[in-house]
Amino acid sequence: MGTVEAINNIIRLVGGADNINKVWHCMTRLRFDVIDESKIDQPEIKKLPGILGAQIQSDQFQIIIGPKVNSWYEQLTAALGPSAQPATGERKQERKSLVSLFMDTVSGVFGPIVPAIAGAGMIKGLLAGLVALKIISAKSDTVIVIDLIASGVFYFLPFFLAISAARIFKTNEYLAAAVAACFMYPSLIEAAKALAGHAPDAVDAFYFLNVIPVSVFNYASSVIPVIFSVLALSYIHRWVDSIMPDVLKTVFTPTLTLFLAALVALVVIGPVGIWLGKGLAWFIEGLFGVSASFAGLVVGAIRPIAILTGMHHAMTPVALQNFTDRGYDMLMPMMFMANMAIAGATFAIWRQTASRQDRSVVLSAGISALLGITEPALFGVLTRYKKALIAATVASSLASAFIAFFGVRLYGYILSSIFSLPAYIGPYFIFALMGVALALVLSFVLTTLLVREKA
Repeated sequence: MGTVEAINNIIRLVGGADNINKVWHCMTRLRFDVIDESKIDQPEIKKLPGILGAQIQSDQFQIIIGPKVNSWYEQLTAALGPSAQPATGERKQERKSLVSLFMDTVSGVFGPIVPAIAGAGMIKGLLAGLVALKIISAKSDTVIVIDLIASGVFYFLPFFLAISAARIFKTNEYLAAAVAACFMYPSLIEAAKALAGHAPDAVDAFYFLNVIPVSVFNYASSVIPVIFSVLALSYIHRWVDSIMPDVLKTVFTPTLTLFLAALVALVVIGPVGIWLGKGLAWFIEGLFGVSASFAGLVVGAIRPIAILTGMHHAMTPVALQNFTDRGYDMLMPMMFMANMAIAGATFAIWRQTASRQDRSVVLSAGISALLGITEPALFGVLTRYKKALIAATVASSLASAFIAFFGVRLYGYILSSIFSLPAYIGPYFIFALMGVALALVLSFVLTTLLVREKA
């Protein structure tokens, strides 16, 4: 069975094109927002070739594909055509909870832009390593050029997020970018820098009509304010369009929409989003406040389960906020340890697997985990061997606690792959290496001891 036939079967088994409200993807999963979940035939979908797993999680139907998910997504949207984004159709299930909405938003928004931020993060991490080793001077023109290549994506992240969020919320992408531009306008950025630098003429707010305060914040690299501002834009745009006479829509619908959406974003959503992002970071910081090792134990323990449930994207805004506020992050190294622990447990299962065909599949899943794609290993292997999953979780937790104790950190967003190790070059490199070794060896040994029978 080819991919095209599998795609057609997926559409049929999720209840047909009429049952699909929208579809998007992250790094490894096709994600569906369906009208009636009872029409989904999960057992048959799981039997399709190329499908690593399927589940309903956070009001989404998720099909795990692996690294080829983008190719599948393109063929799926081509097969669905306009029906991928129907204008009407009421959901038969209850309204989504705030948690489900947040998970839908984060996974849908970050999935398409991961290549950009991962590529830039890799360059940023390598640059930090080269400077730390004094291979190149921090004040050289070379560093300036490399840094502008690496940092541009993160500085202008609001624009990337705005476009991606507009596609999720089905609103105009260019109006969304215009709202992001308000956050990034120099007068606001410069006022925020003056306030942070305690300049004598600094102000903490601009007053619209001398009454309504527009709080001064630096929104460069911000995440949550932009996402929720675009969500508000989608509702404002639909409302304005519904009340505007047809003869005036071309000019006045975008005019009034942009004015209202930008004002709401700057006055309400932006400041609330900034504090909400700081609150998420504060919670993680609270774990580190108890002890760095304790934070590592907790984050390392929940990471494999978070990937299984699709909730691992919730950590991405926290990591990005840490890069913005502190210039570094300690969460992503813990995610790295979790991936290595999953790989180690998978290799242990591969060692015990008797069937040549099964060995090939398990080995492929283990290598994918080493490269930062853990879904094939988790859904295709470890969910079948619960003790192996426990072993991976224990190893992830202990390895994360170990590297946290020694303060291992990253200076730019990067995929948690074995090829990411050069980004750790510097004072923490040896501890990152030891953490990887601990995660791989401990998960391998524990799985070998716990899963004694031939797989």
